[in-house]
Amino acid sequence: MKPNIKNERIKRRFFRWLKEANGCCEATAGNVEKALSLYEDFTGYADFASYNPNTAIEFKKRLKERKYRGKTISLTTYHGYLKNIKKFFLWLSWQDGYKSKIKPDMVDYLNISDKEERIARQTKPINYPSLDYVIKLTDSIAVNTEVDSRDRALISFTLLSGMRVKSIATLPLGCFDEETQTINQDPRLGVQTKFSKCNRSVLFNFDDKLVKHVTGWISYIKARGFGSRDPLFPRSKIRQEENGLSFEDSLEIEPVYWQGTGSIRKIFKKRSREAGLPYFSPHTFRHLAVDLAIQNCRTGEQIKAVSQNFGHEYIATTFSSYGNYDQNRLTGIIKKMDFSGKPSMPEAQKLELIRNIANS
Repeated sequence: MKPNIKNERIKRRFFRWLKEANGCCEATAGNVEKALSLYEDFTGYADFASYNPNTAIEFKKRLKERKYRGKTISLTTYHGYLKNIKKFFLWLSWQDGYKSKIKPDMVDYLNISDKEERIARQTKPINYPSLDYVIKLTDSIAVNTEVDSRDRALISFTLLSGMRVKSIATLPLGCFDEETQTINQDPRLGVQTKFSKCNRSVLFNFDDKLVKHVTGWISYIKARGFGSRDPLFPRSKIRQEENGLSFEDSLEIEPVYWQGTGSIRKIFKKRSREAGLPYFSPHTFRHLAVDLAIQNCRTGEQIKAVSQNFGHEYIATTFSSYGNYDQNRLTGIIKKMDFSGKPSMPEAQKLELIRNIANS
């Protein structure tokens, strides 16, 4: 079925507004575009102006039955699609030629029930490695080449910084201060951070040996002639064969940034496989970093500092997104709590902690 030309024109205007006025990134715009394509497919590419409550109700029923890889989509995915479509129709209700036909209260028919929303917003416990795992993984890397040294430092840095993998892949050498061990995650310097937020953070000293892996690597690449604008973790050298084929050298590096984050994930997979350990994605190391940091907090001030170090504006974000334990961990924590009545934390610190979390 051919696309509706009128719909395509208004969508172009919407996506221009979404990116230039609403500040949405390409990934968000892509999610909205996918959701709208599902809606148009359902309506047979009918004019968006024909939207009405009955259409919204029927679409929700059809969407809830949608299957992906043989399974019905989750409530989280269902909620995400509807939220993106609702964003479009709310914008459309302000536009000439549509505002007389689509009222904002009509768009509310794309809402889901309160019960469904509570379920959709629930966060699932993430399975992440332990500090012992990370130490075993890095210890397993026999450093015979500069790529070995890079990989060991990369894995160590991923935990100690708690940074997202895209930010690590785009971090210039000059953004790390060896003396203070601070990291300048500045998008203006090319660091790709979430929502392009600038964040100054400090390396967590979870383990002295892991820290030495990082500082040793930095000393090495500086001695090698790398400059402040070169990547902190460069890609492996690309060699060109006489037959025209190219491949990544497993021995040397070159001062070039990786394209995307796939190569870093491959490094984690390769090194865990070689060590005979289960694979954990780089992002799960961020969950471990939050866990280890929170465990060592003794005051509300420290918790606030840890939350800020991860680039979170609110403490609640740190706890809601990264503070969910699996059942075994939860049971272990509760079982070790002292219910004898003896104060384990000074009352002033406890009140400070509660106040900081409440005010976040």
